[in-house]
Order: sequence, then structure tokens, then C-alpha cells
Amino acid sequence: MHRIPRPRLRGPAAALAAAALLGGVLTTGATAQAAPRTNGRLTDLVNPFIGTQNEGNTYPGASVPFGMVQLSPDTGHNTGYDYGENHIRGFSSVHLSGVGCGLGGDLPTLPTTGDITETDYAKYAAEFSHDDEKASPGYYKVGLKTGIEAELTATQRTGVQRYTFPATDKANVLLNAGQSLHRTLSSEVEILDNRTVRTAIKGSGFCQDTKAYTVYTVTHFDRPFTTSGTWNGGTVTEGSKKSSATDARNGAWLRFDTSKDRTVEATTALSYVDAKGAALNLRAEGGRSFDRVERAAQRSWEDRLEGVKAQGGSDELRRTFYSSLYRSFLAPNVGSDVDGRYTGWDQKKHRAKDFTYYQNWSLWDTYRTQAQLLSLLAPRESRDMAISVLRIDAESGWLPKWGYGTVETNIMTGDPVTPFLTNAYQQGLLKGYEEEAYRALKKNADGVPATDSAPVGREANVEYLKDGYAPYIKDRPHAKPGDSDYDHGASATLEYALSDGMLAEMARDLGHDADAARYDARAQNYRKIFDPSTGFFRARDASGAFTGPADPAQSEGFHEGTSWQYQWMVPQDIPGMVDLIGGKDAANQRLDSFFAYDKLLADPAKTAREVWVNGPYAYYNADKYNPQNEPDLIAPYTYLSTGQPWKTTDVVHAALTLFTNGPTGMTGNDDLGTMSAWMVLSSIGVFPVQPGTDTWGLSTPAFERVDIKLDRRYYPRGSLTVSAPGASDTDRYIQSARLDGAQQSRTYLTTDDIRSARSLSFTVGSEPSAWGTAPEDAPPALG
Repeated sequence: MHRIPRPRLRGPAAALAAAALLGGVLTTGATAQAAPRTNGRLTDLVNPFIGTQNEGNTYPGASVPFGMVQLSPDTGHNTGYDYGENHIRGFSSVHLSGVGCGLGGDLPTLPTTGDITETDYAKYAAEFSHDDEKASPGYYKVGLKTGIEAELTATQRTGVQRYTFPATDKANVLLNAGQSLHRTLSSEVEILDNRTVRTAIKGSGFCQDTKAYTVYTVTHFDRPFTTSGTWNGGTVTEGSKKSSATDARNGAWLRFDTSKDRTVEATTALSYVDAKGAALNLRAEGGRSFDRVERAAQRSWEDRLEGVKAQGGSDELRRTFYSSLYRSFLAPNVGSDVDGRYTGWDQKKHRAKDFTYYQNWSLWDTYRTQAQLLSLLAPRESRDMAISVLRIDAESGWLPKWGYGTVETNIMTGDPVTPFLTNAYQQGLLKGYEEEAYRALKKNADGVPATDSAPVGREANVEYLKDGYAPYIKDRPHAKPGDSDYDHGASATLEYALSDGMLAEMARDLGHDADAARYDARAQNYRKIFDPSTGFFRARDASGAFTGPADPAQSEGFHEGTSWQYQWMVPQDIPGMVDLIGGKDAANQRLDSFFAYDKLLADPAKTAREVWVNGPYAYYNADKYNPQNEPDLIAPYTYLSTGQPWKTTDVVHAALTLFTNGPTGMTGNDDLGTMSAWMVLSSIGVFPVQPGTDTWGLSTPAFERVDIKLDRRYYPRGSLTVSAPGASDTDRYIQSARLDGAQQSRTYLTTDDIRSARSLSFTVGSEPSAWGTAPEDAPPALG
């Protein structure tokens, strides 16, 4: 037991020096008002262009929540759209928000005029200006310098385009089946009649070649075309109805006479099953005018955003908040057709019964923030997502790591699927599936996939189970495509141990006591890579020797980070980690150095941008917080466990200044909503400090009040209000907290607290207080 000193309260001068902390993120509480809106729609606060520059890798195009289709412009950037580029190659149907490698971009479609002379979309791309561009949830519009206006909207499984051409008898629509953001292995196009075109596109990629997947499309126009043809390589053939190609350009072109009627509408339906599935999706969701589809898409987004109503805060904060909330609902994506069929990871056709099948799993990222946010705001969909992950195990033999479409990519390392599924269990989303989920997780935690299967699972598990750590083996040949845990042995050890801690909790709840004890013991394996001579975690080689530079800022064996940044990623046992580095005083000194805390108080926005962030992919050679990447997203909340919870608010609110209402307003890749969900949760003041359990850490909200609508099936009270009256730049420190009127001294809630309560209210002031500083107030260690 350690005696926890009470915080030293700072004087008025210090408080004034810190007053700029939120850099305008909060306005004075007494006068804070919602940003004025002409029609009261929350969708009007969303800016889809945030993150489209400086490698945020978001997309501005049209989709609906969790939709299969993301119809968006591609400008030449490897992930789709870059705000700094001024030519559009096509409007393609598949995008993921914030991925780091080329992925998707299937069937780029572009309207043109004149003769078809080029078949490479880099050459026939159309110039545009941002002055002629507009985007909102479910809608995108751009004026091309060819004189054509393009508008996009979407349903769940279709993308709808409306093109307004100049008066001409040579108005064309190009459907490019042979080029995309990843490698297109083969493609087929077929013109079925004078309104309809069908394609089959086989693709592979995401940072490297992977097992192939196939997406099927059918595009139906609202009017007949006058003539048509195909291209293959550089050869254009008028009148041709079919074309196929292997690893080469391939497509179809359709011509319209717009001398009188200048608009052309087209609906493209997708299926990952077969051509029949695409046709069924078109029949079920097509047939409506562009305007009707756009209105329905907007309504679907308004319904989602209305689940969280924030009051107070600056216009900038409200816009970045609702834009982040919007991005949090973009993925995972529906993978099953309207008849329930989907292609499993065994590449066979299956049918989802009583659930919707989802795909696209950036689990190394999303298990830390987005999975928990969706469990609050979209529990029914979250349940189906968790069931979908279990279907992957049942059909392919192993749980996923980073899944795209119908295949495993093995991108990233560790064991992210375990906290993803244990979170679903702890949030009550796996009723009826508890034992199935546990069996799959136990198999994953205690073994490795077969050598002839695609997944790598816990690749270094043999050594980890034998020695207690995953070895760092530099330049070891990869047995399978993707990342290797052996390349990142130190961080893989921490990730495995975290997952063991979360699985131990689930095992204990289900009565598997012997397993729980075994996983509890393994959750302590983070200690096996602690180097007492440096006081930091450090990689060990196959012989057990510490390896790589001793300087924790120059460390090797950590995936997209350094030992400094991974120091805090022991959520299953923060007290044990704190003891390792010398106790709470030593931990607080190290945290203060890590966050450049003195500089942060003097100028939070400058510290965030110039000390913490050093470039979109600057993952290494750093001893400071990196809020644009996943390994230390949880780090600001470590202060909740070291007796200084007010510093969590200071750091979190400084990090919030990195989210701005412009193309560069995303801090790093969004990673399928991970960074956006961090912003949303941290702004609300409730954050998953132990991902994979039901523990939520607390900090001062960035708003005076947030009303959260909850699904009564999972949260009987139906709502939760988080309030901090008078919260401002100066008055940001929690003085006391109440849960449904009862004193709340703990710095955390459980999901049961959220289910049973209607209100969480904070009293705030200009000085730190003793709130939450007692040892029993901190989030508990697991086990």
C-alpha cells in the first residue's frame, strides 16, 4: 500500500497561466450557446472534408451509416481523395475512412464529353476546384471544369450518381473496372441492355498482396444510352458488349444525347457474393430518384447524430465534435445482401439469419475507442458486428486480426480481437453467444493458426506461452503476408498480456475459474519485458537478452511507437506498472515529462502541434505523447491512477485542439473511426480506460451538457445526461461529481452505472481539487 499525497493546489497566477488550455475550444459557460443553424439540423455541422489533407485519409463522398457503399471521388492519392489535388479520376464505390494503404476504389465512374480517346483514368481525369465542391452526410457535389456537374448519394448497398452535362450528343459515362486504389487482378464488364452494365472485379491489396476478393456490381441508368462500347488495355471498341482483362485496364463506356435533357442518373448496386446478389440489391434499394435517395440518406444521418445532443462549446468544437461523431458511424460495413447471403472467409456463400453480417475490421485500432462508442450508441449493430466476427471464426477456423471485405490482411500485430469481443461481452451484446465467443477466444489465446491458413493470429504465441514474452527477431522472413509479431516483439508482448487480462475477466464471469487464473497470471507478462536498468519496457531477443538501443526514445520492437509511448499500455494493471517504475511520484514525473506538462499549461495548442505531433507517420524516435496514433491513446487517463486526475483533463483538452474544422483537422489516420471516437468520448468526458472491460474513466466534459440517447433494450433508463455547468477555459477542474444525485468520488464508472443512472453531473472550478485523488478512487486493476 502506498500513501497517496493530496494534490498541491496552485495559486491564482498559475490558474490564469493555464486559462488558455482549451485554446478556444470552450466558451465561457454563462454565455455558451449552440452554434446557430438555419434549419436546426445537426448534419449541417458535419464537415466531411476534415482529414482529407495531411494524410488523414478520410473521404468526402456519400454513404449511409455502416453502408456497404461509400461513393466518393478519387484524386490520385493512394487511399482515394487528397484535398491538395485538383483532378478527379472517378467516383468509386468502396472507401474506408482513414486507412494508411491503398484499399478499395472499385469501379471509378466518370462523366466526360467527346470521343473516348484515353482509357487510363490518370490521363482522362477531370480538373475541378474546391470552389465548386460541396459535401454533407450522404451527399457530395462537384462542378468539373469540363462543364459537367456531378452529384452523389447512397443507400445501404447502392450508390446513386446524377450528372448534369452541357448540351451535347456525346455525353459519356465511363465505368472503369480495371483500375482501383489497390491492385485489380482481373475484371469483367458486360453491357446487358441499353440501360444496364454489370461488372465483376477481383482485387488484392492493403499494404501488400493478399488473398483476393471479388466485388460484383450492376449499374442501371434512368434513361437509355444512344451507343456504347468497351475498352481493353488501350483499345476502345464501339458496339462491344463484353470485355475481360487480367491485371490490365478494362471498362465500359455509355453515351447519351443531352442536347435537350441534360441530366443522367445512375444507380450502382454492390455485392460481395455474386451477380445475382448485386441485382437483388438493386431491385430492393434502387428505382428511386436521386433527390429521394439523398433525402433518405440525410435523414438516416440526422437520426444517428441526434443520439448525442451537445450544448455549449464554441462553434469550432461543435463542428469538429459532430464531424467526429459522423465518422464514428462509417464502419464496419454491411457485408450481406438483402437476402442475407454473404461470402465468408472460407470464400463460400453463407446466409445470415436473424442478424446482419458486417465486414472490414481494423481491430488493432478500433478496439480502443470506436467499439466502445458503438456499444453505447449503436448496440444492436454492435451485437451483429460481434456475431459477424464469430462467424469468421466458425467459417474460416480462426478469429480475424485486420479483415478487409472477405479476406484477412494480417495488418498490425498483437491480439486485438480479444478486447474487441470481451468488450462486446461486458457490454451485454453477446447474450446467447457467450460460450461460443469464449471458445473462439480461448483457441486464439492458447494456440496459433495452421500454417496453411491465411491468419497469423498470435503469431509468437509458442514463445510467449513458453517464456512469457514474444521475441523480437529482426529481419525474420514472414511466413504469411502482412505484419509479423516477431518484428514487434515488445509491443506484441504488451498486447498479448492486455488481451489475457481481458479474457481472464470473461472466463471468471462464465465460471471458467482455472482458465481465469491462468490468464490472470499471463496478464502479468508485461513484467517480462521490463528492463530495470532503464526503467522502461524493452524488446528481448530469442535468447532472452534485451536488445536494441537502451534509450527508450530510440527503442526497437514496438509497432508504430516507442517504449515511452507503450509505457502506459498496461490497462489491466496500472498499479503494477506504476510500482515497476518507482511508485506514483516517479510515474507522475515521467507522465509530466511525456506530456511536456509545463509547456502544455503555458500554451496547450502549440505544445500539441509542435511538441507532441511531428508528422502524420512520425511514429518513432520520440519521448513524447503521440495523440495521432493508437498505442498511447489511453495515456492521458493514466493520471486517474496516479492521484492527479485533474491532469487528465488538462492533457485531454489540449489534445482536443488538434481536431479542427478544415481538411488538416484530423490528427493522423482516422483508422475506421478510431481517432474520431477518441474525440467524441473525450469530449463527453467518459472514456474506456480498460478496453475489453466495462470500465469508463472520467474527465471534465468539453461541453456544459451532453444528452445521450440509449437503446432501452440494453440501457433500461434510455438516456444519460453528462453535465458540467459553467465549464470554460478557466473553470475546467472537477470539484465534485454526482451520479443521479449521489456523490461520485471514483474517477470511473462501470457499464452497470450507465445502465442504472440518468445523470452524471460535475461541479467545476478554476483550481484542481482533491476529487478522485484517494487510492480507492482510481480504476481498479483486473484479476
